[in-house]
Amino acid sequence: MSSLKFGTSGLRGLVSDLVGGPSYDYTLAFIAALGPSGGAPGTPVLIGRDLRSSSPAIADAVAAAVRDAGLRPLDCGPLPTPALALEALRRGWPAVMVTGSHIPDDRNGLKFYTAAGEITKADEAAINGAFRTTGVTPAAGRAEPHPDALGRFRARCIAALAPDALRGLRVGVYQQSSVARDLLVEVVGALGGEPVPFGWADAFIPVDTEAHRPEDLATLKAAAAEGTLDAIVTTDGDGDRPLIADGTGRVLPGDVVGLIASRHLGVAAVAVPVTAGSAIEASGGFARVVRTRVGSPFVIAGMEQALADGLAPVAGFESNGGYLLGSALQVDGRTIAALPTRDSILPILATLAAARAAGRSLADVVAGLGFRPTASHRLQEVPAERSAAFLAGLRDAGLRDAFLAPVGRAVGLDEIDGLRIRLDGDRVIHFRASGNAPELRCYAEAAGPGEAERLVAWGLEAAGAAMAGQPAQHAGGAAGRG
Repeated sequence: MSSLKFGTSGLRGLVSDLVGGPSYDYTLAFIAALGPSGGAPGTPVLIGRDLRSSSPAIADAVAAAVRDAGLRPLDCGPLPTPALALEALRRGWPAVMVTGSHIPDDRNGLKFYTAAGEITKADEAAINGAFRTTGVTPAAGRAEPHPDALGRFRARCIAALAPDALRGLRVGVYQQSSVARDLLVEVVGALGGEPVPFGWADAFIPVDTEAHRPEDLATLKAAAAEGTLDAIVTTDGDGDRPLIADGTGRVLPGDVVGLIASRHLGVAAVAVPVTAGSAIEASGGFARVVRTRVGSPFVIAGMEQALADGLAPVAGFESNGGYLLGSALQVDGRTIAALPTRDSILPILATLAAARAAGRSLADVVAGLGFRPTASHRLQEVPAERSAAFLAGLRDAGLRDAFLAPVGRAVGLDEIDGLRIRLDGDRVIHFRASGNAPELRCYAEAAGPGEAERLVAWGLEAAGAAMAGQPAQHAGGAAGRG
């Protein structure tokens, strides 16, 4: 049975299930789903990739499918996903990004873009409906080089803010294996900051910007130990999700980054997933906050809802830090074009610029937002059927009460995505299955420092016991703010 499936953003699965014929066949299905107008003969199709070991071979299979379908494959090379998406929107061409984002190197994926932008859930259904196993072993794709996309994205990032927006800031850039590692150094320097690159890696490192690995947190703390950095920045593998730490190496959660960036950019309405902190509404800084399921297609739909209601400018952001710009922005006389797909660079730059403009450290800016402590982490290698059975059991009020008895009493339930349970004492615990990997994720929000982390640790242990009949082993500690 193949591991390949569409998740919160794109097709993902084991490299062994994707390389070669399956990549070829899914690309053919994508082209078929575009229809006669989007996939007309000779139409250019942009192809990009991250720095995973399997990505070049998969990109070759994608190019072969594009060529064999009668379209024109253009190789954009390694570049961030938002750079590929920006070029696709600008040109009005479809695109395919080869990336597994933050998941381990033994997995990879495909992100598809129509001429109108990131595919919708309806587009996913159309691709699945058109999918056929051809049995073809694709030859090399012979794609024509198209190096312009990265340069145009770099120019957009630099033009978004004033030339001295980061002047005086010393910014550590954790390069690791992110496809955006050189770009981050370049844009920080171009905006007046002093970039301090470190941690370049030849092998792929699965940096997760939401469920932080202990080794990544240790790397950030070590870099901050000398006390000379104002912030540390990096991204996930394909550069569409940011990670920002303050001068002490403490990570800012993605929804905090989104809130700071949106305020600095003058956004009127935001769309955010149900996992984002409740302080977004409590901040009172937006005309509307639209809550959605987890995943960029749902956030995009939320932004479109706000735009249809006459609200602008509109942005969306996720708990993983991904930032989506639903409409053009005017910032200090400069126009930032809409980019309704996850981006990491704009929220990094806007967050750093907000702290500099306020004359305060990042830690002080965050402290003034009123965010309650939150935490999140995951159980890995949890088959989908096990997590589904666990969540189904929690939907039964009696079973839910018995499960939660060690930590409190349920006083409310939200099923927008998974089960978000309000507990007595103004606390929240939330379980959902990941759409990108065989994982069960747990989130918590609480009033007191440390309590959210304890709720997540208990939740993962209890969920593991419920699913496997034995104590669960959760990865490291809970990542959160408190």
